[in-house]
Amino acid sequence: MERYKVLVTMKDILRYKVLQEVIEKKLKGREAAEILKLTPIHISRLKARVLGQGFEGLLRKIPAHPPHKKIPEAVTQEILRLRKELYYDFNVMHFKDKLEEDHKIRLCYESLRQILIKAGEHQPRKKRKVYRQRRRMPRGGMLVQMDSSQHPWLPNIPEKWWLIAMIDDATNEVPYARFFPKDTVFANMHVLRRFIEMKGLFMSLYADKASHFKTTRHGGLHVEVGPEQAETQSDRVGSASGGEVTFRLFQDRLIKEMRLAGIEDYEVANQFLIEKFLPYYNSKWTHKAESAYMPLPKEKNLDLVFCIREPRTVNQDNTIAFRGQIIQIPRSTLKPSFARAKVEVCLLEDHRIFVLYKDKLIAESILSKGNKAVKREKKIEKLLNQREYIQERKVPQRIIWIPPVNHPWRKFVYGKRRQQLASVS
Repeated sequence: MERYKVLVTMKDILRYKVLQEVIEKKLKGREAAEILKLTPIHISRLKARVLGQGFEGLLRKIPAHPPHKKIPEAVTQEILRLRKELYYDFNVMHFKDKLEEDHKIRLCYESLRQILIKAGEHQPRKKRKVYRQRRRMPRGGMLVQMDSSQHPWLPNIPEKWWLIAMIDDATNEVPYARFFPKDTVFANMHVLRRFIEMKGLFMSLYADKASHFKTTRHGGLHVEVGPEQAETQSDRVGSASGGEVTFRLFQDRLIKEMRLAGIEDYEVANQFLIEKFLPYYNSKWTHKAESAYMPLPKEKNLDLVFCIREPRTVNQDNTIAFRGQIIQIPRSTLKPSFARAKVEVCLLEDHRIFVLYKDKLIAESILSKGNKAVKREKKIEKLLNQREYIQERKVPQRIIWIPPVNHPWRKFVYGKRRQQLASVS
């Protein structure tokens, strides 16, 4: 028979006295809950324990001999070796997962943390203030979050690339993400389009503070946008995909997994991200939820959605000017002539150009490689991506000293002034 030590505290004695009064019907369960600062349901549980086991039902039993579950020294040394050689920059939870998955070493989080603290391999931090989290959406596709993060993801490449990713708020799934050298409108459109092709149409989109999503619009699906506003057309695409523009991500684990895999260029990094990391992440961290995604209509041409649209008026000779190029509109069965007609020009990521009249295709072209407008926009885009925000320096204010009324300098000046006024009078 296993022997136990019994720990008795003043709290246990107080609980027993109050519960005895509940049993004797001198107190109600609700009143006892207020006195002991417990819920009425827990009071009923404790009452049942007292009725069944008496005072001992409230006590915490401690084994007379501690359990023999000490971690072998060889396992501890192997953990510390792996920490120093491979996983020196991993957080404790990530390190714990790698030990289980790749090295078949299974420990609870706290045991592993204590091993690392004793060996000086982990510095415990102060407890953070816990904030109430927003409740997740009940169904997948009700809210999708989009994030753009600039960082030197690969240590051997000094340039900061952009990681653009989309995550479902209900399931925590990241179906698609990709690295880009610049945070352009077409980069964001690429991720949005790939997400919709994989999952379907979602209800609403929440994006970070990128400029692509901040311009105010005055129309529906297609709106008037000047050339200087072209970067912000992801707003229109968000609306086209069925969402309102209304985001954070897995950066830490991704960086360290790429370091372990020995990735040295972004072409391989994108392949690793899409083929290995995303399936691993989604299999481990995705929650199950009913889907609210809607299938993409078969007649919907995504080329005409994920593009930059600009309005034009057709010239008398059935031509339009676009980005320094002249585009000839051929004969059509829609109209004998399109002179003075209002059309929309769609520029795609691969530099194809579509001309639409009342959402019907009337002309196609392609942007020339040496286009001056494109070169100018790329130069502006490069400057915008190089910008960095620095904290404004506070210039110390100069202290101006004002002498008091009885200061000798004031007495001298005022005395001299009085003498001058007396001589004048």
